[in-house]
Amino acid sequence: MDLPVVDDPRSQPDNVLPYPDQALFLALRGADQGAVMQALWVYDHEIDLDRVKKFHEYFSRGLVARGIESSPLPFGRHRWVALTGTQPEFDVAENPRDRAELYDWADEQVALPLDPEWGPGWRLAGQRLTDGATAVSLVVSHCIADGVAAFMACVEAINGTTRDTCYPPPRSRTRGRAVLADLRQMARDAPEIARTLRKAIKTLFKRRTDLTRTSTPPMPSAAGDRIALVPSASIAIDIESWDALAERLGGNSFSLVAGFAGNLAQRLNRTRESDGAVTLMIPVSEREGLEDTGGNMVSIANVSFDPVGVTADLTGVRTAIRNGLKTARDVPDEMVELLPLIPFLPKRALARIADVAFGFSTDLPVSVSNFGDLPADLGRLDGTDAEHFSFRGVDRNVTHETLDRRGGILTVTAGRIAGKITMTVISYQPGMQNSQSGLRQVIGETLAEFGLTGEIA
Repeated sequence: MDLPVVDDPRSQPDNVLPYPDQALFLALRGADQGAVMQALWVYDHEIDLDRVKKFHEYFSRGLVARGIESSPLPFGRHRWVALTGTQPEFDVAENPRDRAELYDWADEQVALPLDPEWGPGWRLAGQRLTDGATAVSLVVSHCIADGVAAFMACVEAINGTTRDTCYPPPRSRTRGRAVLADLRQMARDAPEIARTLRKAIKTLFKRRTDLTRTSTPPMPSAAGDRIALVPSASIAIDIESWDALAERLGGNSFSLVAGFAGNLAQRLNRTRESDGAVTLMIPVSEREGLEDTGGNMVSIANVSFDPVGVTADLTGVRTAIRNGLKTARDVPDEMVELLPLIPFLPKRALARIADVAFGFSTDLPVSVSNFGDLPADLGRLDGTDAEHFSFRGVDRNVTHETLDRRGGILTVTAGRIAGKITMTVISYQPGMQNSQSGLRQVIGETLAEFGLTGEIA
């Protein structure tokens, strides 16, 4: 059937992979890990499965219907290619599961194979629940899209549109043509690589202590190299009560999310040893519009503040966010400036550089992705409003040893939709119980200290 297409003025788009996307791809490959995003819709009323199948059809011809083709050259740039027909058809498991097992099922969906190079790059699946509800999960490889791009693709598919990215099919070039094209690309990149190499010598010398330092995290888990099951929980809070609290505390919705994350981090002992401050890593979208087809178009703002007293006053948090965002705009990140050297680095070296870039061994940072007001259509997978909508980013195939070395993780994602603010928390702390029930208890205590009530799932 003919599908409506989003206009794209480019007849022959540049399909060379941006440096940040190649860095993420190579780092995950080198560590034998994966990073995915998951959106979860839960319909308490009867779901229109035909409309969901239409969504699947449109989504399979949208922005994320692509993959990564590695260069035949050891130091070459990878490229975007069309990756269609590799994802399984949408299906609903008819054997119902208890509502309490919703996130067990969601975790199982996350664990299913995804591969940004060979496919599938995403999966859509449904599950009936014993109370008559239906859950639908969408899992997308983070290598092919960030949260903003994935949400854009979802909204387009829900509204019955798709886009022609004009990417060539995988392995459409002969090896000889691919080698010649990638050599020409390297020649075009040479001046930038030379400038970057000069910067790299200065930067790596300045940060040599960070790169060679052996981190001293808490006592590692006896589980060692076993894959970790990282607890997560979602929260839904009425927007009116949330906004009223933010105003009373001298903040706004953005600073209240940050304050909530800071209080949660303090309860989980994720504070800086030197001064007790909490450090948040806040992604800031650099995407310029619908025509921007980069995968992960973000910069990172680092925001530090004292979490003590955030339940009574958010002005300090608001100031810290403002300063952090200004610094991210005005001061280039030294490690990001080295990205043109990514194709020349051994894959396993990227893991150590990532640890330094994100301060895993020092500040015990909290990743906070706040999408603000989300399009209402995002919650209407079948054309009607889902009663529950949540989303999260998940690292796959991460061992206990890796998490212990990094000092654990804590991520908070947030967005406002359908009269609620929805947040998802993912937490693993070395030496702690790290159970779903334990995480829900800590979240409940945090909500109570802010004087908030919400549905925790």
